[in-house]
Amino acid sequence: MPLALLALAIGAFGIGTTEFVISGLLPQVAHDYGVSIPTAGILVTGYALGVLVGAPLLTARGTRVPRKRMLMMLMGLFIAGNALSALAPTFGLMLTGRVVASLAHGAFFGIGSVIAANLVAPDRKAAALALMFTGLTVANVVGVPLGTVIGQHFGWRVTFGLVSAIGVAAMAGIAALIPEQPRAEVTTLLRRELTAFRNIQVVLAMAMTVLGFGGVFAAVTYLAPMMTGPAGFSESSVTWLLVLFGAGMVVGNLLGGRYADRSLMPLLYVSLAALSLTLALFTVTAHSRIAAAITLPLLGVFGFATVPPLQKRVLDQTADAPTLASAVNVGAFNLGNALAAWLGGVVISAGYGYTAPNLAGAAMTFAALLLAVLSASLERRTAGAVAADTRPLVPQP
Repeated sequence: MPLALLALAIGAFGIGTTEFVISGLLPQVAHDYGVSIPTAGILVTGYALGVLVGAPLLTARGTRVPRKRMLMMLMGLFIAGNALSALAPTFGLMLTGRVVASLAHGAFFGIGSVIAANLVAPDRKAAALALMFTGLTVANVVGVPLGTVIGQHFGWRVTFGLVSAIGVAAMAGIAALIPEQPRAEVTTLLRRELTAFRNIQVVLAMAMTVLGFGGVFAAVTYLAPMMTGPAGFSESSVTWLLVLFGAGMVVGNLLGGRYADRSLMPLLYVSLAALSLTLALFTVTAHSRIAAAITLPLLGVFGFATVPPLQKRVLDQTADAPTLASAVNVGAFNLGNALAAWLGGVVISAGYGYTAPNLAGAAMTFAALLLAVLSASLERRTAGAVAADTRPLVPQP
């Protein structure tokens, strides 16, 4: 694999750390600002919505800028947002910092996905995407647990300050390792990029993204209070529990990258079905330390096994104009995160307890599975119609 993918992985590591570390620090942040846990969960929702908005807007703006330079500009935005979060004296400014950092998220992965795919042979695209997203998964094994420990011992503000430093390192890596990318003519490019959204398969793929991986966040957003409450773990145990979840994400991402190039839709069927079942079971296993510790890595495996195939599905359906669709699909991941975090807060506030968000996540993921079946059915029907139209006429006697 090209060394340039390392630069993308470093950026993904920083983005993954800031996105997920809030889950481990949510109780501390809520305490410092004097807000409830569900209110603090808005920091997750706000970040996710910022990704959703920033993905199409900044990617469209990026069509006027060379891709390498755009990536560096996005990392600058990421650095500024995390620095604001680290220094914010009020909850409102903390939320603002989260949103500013999140604006870079979708466009970074959208543009980065196109660059990664262009750096390798066609039959290695999913593997290249998985390598870039490995930075995101490694963040959950190293960055998030380490950031949680630092936040618990030295304050969560220090954690976000260090995330800004990771952004600086990523910017340097992009400058040194990413080759210059050709730029298409702006008007033609934008028109072609927007036309891709008329494809029903693109719309269905993005809907699967919203509901599929989004289900994971129903559980992960409230992981710390769930584990220190019903499961009975100590606050210090949250760190190694996040390591277990992150390790599962790494395995799932690698499996997804390996098999998405071979059997994309069957992989989605298996991973979405297993994820929905695991989330439903987590409602029960979250009341046991041992069972919860077993369920968490499975949640990571099945959750992140969906990421490479869902991203590749969009790239395959928009081969002539992938950049904007790829970025919007990353935004779709975060729309699902926002929806799941919001639903989790609703059921907790309604008095159903910290394990109730798991059922909401299971329902979301099962809906994604139904959409995958529908998508494949429509694709087969379309392929059959095309074959019938192109079949040569046979003279009748």
